Amino acid sequence: MNRGNAKKPVSDIRYMTMTAMLSAVAYVLMMLEFSIPIMPPFIKMDLSELPALIGSFSMGPVSGVVICLIKNLLHLPLSTTGGVGELSNFILGALFVAPAGILYRIKKGRKYAFIGSMIGAVIMSLVSVASNYFIVYPFYTAFMPMKEIINAYQIIYPKADTLLKCLVIFNMPFTFVKGLLNVLITFLIYKHISPIIKGTQSK
Repeated sequence: MNRGNAKKPVSDIRYMTMTAMLSAVAYVLMMLEFSIPIMPPFIKMDLSELPALIGSFSMGPVSGVVICLIKNLLHLPLSTTGGVGELSNFILGALFVAPAGILYRIKKGRKYAFIGSMIGAVIMSLVSVASNYFIVYPFYTAFMPMKEIINAYQIIYPKADTLLKCLVIFNMPFTFVKGLLNVLITFLIYKHISPIIKGTQSK
């Protein structure tokens, strides 16, 4: 057996281990959600895409998407939306981290990592409108009338008088800012933790 083949299983084990660890961190961050004063109280901020973005850069876009999937599967037993919220979260998270990881794999460097992240953040924010309009909010109306949902937005901005307006005015920029926060933190810490994830730290 040549030396290159001997190293591959170790690489695979590290890949699976790091993906699992980042998924666990993402799950914990998903639990640490918090409210934003300028948003209705039922909309929460969390930074659970951060480990997925790091995984997408360090191990490839598939790893980033898998981290998004695992964190939502772990959260399913605690779901208050019958899995609808988790499905939406997975779709949006995957659309965020995959473009970043794909472009970074094609073109290395901070510039392309940033461009890929911005593309992902824009896609995530745009798709969030359709995801909330067709998937999430129809489920919420089983527990909270649409009028009350819209009223919660109108308390903040009275002209938001339809669900679509609410989503475009509030949810879309909120989702984009959420993506930006994940990108900012990733760029601050990635250089320090990527050698640990890749197993290239100096001994």
